[in-house]
Amino acid sequence: MNRGRSRFLTVWLVAGFVFFYGPIVSMMVFSFNQSRLATVWGGFSTKWYEGLWGNDQIIDAALLSLRIAAVSATVATILGTLAGIALARFGRFRGRLLLAGMVTAPLVMPEVITGLSLLLLFVALEDSFGWPSGRGAGTITIAHITFAMAYVAVVVQSRLADMDGSIEEAAADLGSRPWQVMVDITLPLLAPAMVSGWLLAFTLSLDDLVIATFTSGPGANTLPMVIFSKVRLGLTPDINALATIIILVVASFVIASAVILNRRDARKLRESRGASAGP
Repeated sequence: MNRGRSRFLTVWLVAGFVFFYGPIVSMMVFSFNQSRLATVWGGFSTKWYEGLWGNDQIIDAALLSLRIAAVSATVATILGTLAGIALARFGRFRGRLLLAGMVTAPLVMPEVITGLSLLLLFVALEDSFGWPSGRGAGTITIAHITFAMAYVAVVVQSRLADMDGSIEEAAADLGSRPWQVMVDITLPLLAPAMVSGWLLAFTLSLDDLVIATFTSGPGANTLPMVIFSKVRLGLTPDINALATIIILVVASFVIASAVILNRRDARKLRESRGASAGP
């Protein structure tokens, strides 16, 4: 019975992976298609990759998306970390319920509602104060900070909830000032969560289409917006080539991070074994 159950689960697991990764592999294969039709194989060719590097629209959109993602992820990590620390370490204070609701609202709010509300906000600010003077990269960055900060706050708050607070209390008992405890104890322990939050915010910003569409303006087209506009006009192999490059870059970062983490864990294991063995 156990053998049959294991075989059944294995079959469904393989089927699930094929269902999920099959289209991705097919897209990568058709990125080397000679034919202009994305679904008809016309022979092997790399012309779509060569043409991609000469496409100023895609290159400019990719650079703009990377800049927006880097800035928004950095600011969202700072603000989200502060919000997570306030919710996890400051106990009950006036306005805590409101802050918690504001932090978690972007997580459950539909992107269409978030984008529309931010658009109305920017229009009202421009009519009242003259800022922002037109929508563009700045308004997209502010919008991405708004919703990415919530994800970072949740990650940091979860890390603080699982972290032993006795270390911080011991440092305070030994005479460390609150800012010293924060800098020397809390932030180093939060570093993995902050890095995870930054990567999550960067990915969300780089992938966003709906909110960026509402908050962008003329001349500020992010990479998802350009890809979506091309898909609506008809899928061509240059989109497959672009998607293949993105997948390979992301896979390289994932593999590199996995190797670094495995080496770090192996080093810690060797150090713990050496410490337990003694002199």
